[in-house]
Amino acid sequence: MPHSISLINTIAAGLGLALIFGFLAAKLRLPALVGYLLAGVIIGPFTPGFVADAGIAAQLAEIGVMLLMFGVGLHFSLDDLLSVRKIALPGAVVQMVVATIMGMGLALWWGWGWGSALVFGISLSVASTVVLLRALESLGILDSFTGRVAVGWLVVEDLAMVLVLVLLPPLAGFLGGNAAAGDAGSVWKTLGFTLMQVGGFVALMLVVGRRLFPWLLWQVTRTGSRELFTLCVVAAAVSIAFASAALFGVSFALGAFFAGMVLRESEFSHRAAQESLPLRDAFAVLFFVSVGMLFNPAVLIERPLQVLGVVAIIIVGKSLAAAALVVALRYPLNTALTVSASLAQIGEFSFILVGLGASLGLLPPEGQSLVLAGALISIAVNPVLFKAINPLQEWLRQNSAFARQLEQRDDPLAELPMTTDEKFLSRQVVLVGYGRVGRRIAEALDEQHLPYVVAEQNRDIVEKLREQGIAAVFGDAADPAVLIQAHIARAGMLVIATPDTLDVRQMIATARALNPEIQTVVRTHSEEEASLLEKEDAGKVFLGEEELAQSMTRYVLDHSRRAGARVAA
Repeated sequence: MPHSISLINTIAAGLGLALIFGFLAAKLRLPALVGYLLAGVIIGPFTPGFVADAGIAAQLAEIGVMLLMFGVGLHFSLDDLLSVRKIALPGAVVQMVVATIMGMGLALWWGWGWGSALVFGISLSVASTVVLLRALESLGILDSFTGRVAVGWLVVEDLAMVLVLVLLPPLAGFLGGNAAAGDAGSVWKTLGFTLMQVGGFVALMLVVGRRLFPWLLWQVTRTGSRELFTLCVVAAAVSIAFASAALFGVSFALGAFFAGMVLRESEFSHRAAQESLPLRDAFAVLFFVSVGMLFNPAVLIERPLQVLGVVAIIIVGKSLAAAALVVALRYPLNTALTVSASLAQIGEFSFILVGLGASLGLLPPEGQSLVLAGALISIAVNPVLFKAINPLQEWLRQNSAFARQLEQRDDPLAELPMTTDEKFLSRQVVLVGYGRVGRRIAEALDEQHLPYVVAEQNRDIVEKLREQGIAAVFGDAADPAVLIQAHIARAGMLVIATPDTLDVRQMIATARALNPEIQTVVRTHSEEEASLLEKEDAGKVFLGEEELAQSMTRYVLDHSRRAGARVAA
């Protein structure tokens, strides 16, 4: 036996205790990740008994972040990213500024210096990528418009944090840290060099990577070895993420995300996502365990009011700021609530920033403990916030005149123009969602000259459809007002092509209440959800993988019959 087996000890203790406490949490109807965090606290250095290697746990967690972001990139195209830029870019920037100001105000009230307050405020402004993705995947809305907005929002935050981490050392002297102050020229030089690095990385991945990596995956696939295929996927995720950090100064998470985006061009992207799923789940658990290991429970006793203030900014302040921004940009209430819940936590970038701030003398010792306490509590509470979205939305609609006014505001895209042709108002197809699936359905309807009205949450898409002469309304189709504007009462069919299955039942109930004879068609990716919808008589339910298999089978059979007929002739 080797004398040092800290890696094995850390993995065994982390996964074993995570399983036990995750199971107990699930039995108590709590999110499993609460159990994972508690497992980390138990094997951390601040509790008695066995202490795992925090350094190794952090590195294992970093691998989990890489694999998770890589998996998201496999399902997230550049078009998806660009389609939400008008909300994600200004939203992320303004929300980070607002959250930073709130954090600074709290720190200055405690008597901290301006530099310490700035680092503290920024650390509270950026959300955890891992927590967000796990939440969106569990709800089945990662591929929805709202999911794309949340992911795009975090990509912008990650890019901003890359700049912060690079610029903080040369600015530490100006901010009161223990580093020598650099002149303004050196700061601008550092900023320009960083922007060039990030731009060079993005350009390299989109120009070279989109051709090279799909080709490489194809060459490995031709060997017929499943082991080599899995190895290629994992090696691509980890090595590209590492190279991006080493050569371009980009974070591991952002590098892995772009690696997944370029590999998405391969026809084997779905298989790649499936093969890497077990590893992603295992290492994601280790991420939460590593977060728990950093937490010192004593801070809850020594500084309860300060912890409460930090948690209030993360959960309440950031959420309200994000929701107000989304509403101000004229997006639906459901999108505002989902994005605000997505950002009501902090994670990996916050830990990196407070660590750097402490090493530069910009953050007092208690600052790191407060940020870690805020992270642990906000991560544990986050799943509860997501579960509260739909009940809160219904309560606001029923009890708040202001909320109803927001959804009924004078928005030219929220209703069909008066000049809309009569053919779009009777026996038409109401198509909910204009993503990859919805677009193909619309193209097929156009080929057959069948009228349809699109209901879509992306304002940019609705504007483009209107310019093309296609009838479209903007809004969340779970809101009865949106379906009413699409003239669902006189429609022949309702087609729900969005992957967001949370509001399917509400859409169908509204449609059937206004039009009892309407036919309904639903898309889902979950066999369990498909079974439930069929039992509830939700109409024709299409399961992604099943329908793909059936289409391929029909093609093979038709081709075989034609080939057999030619041979017989």
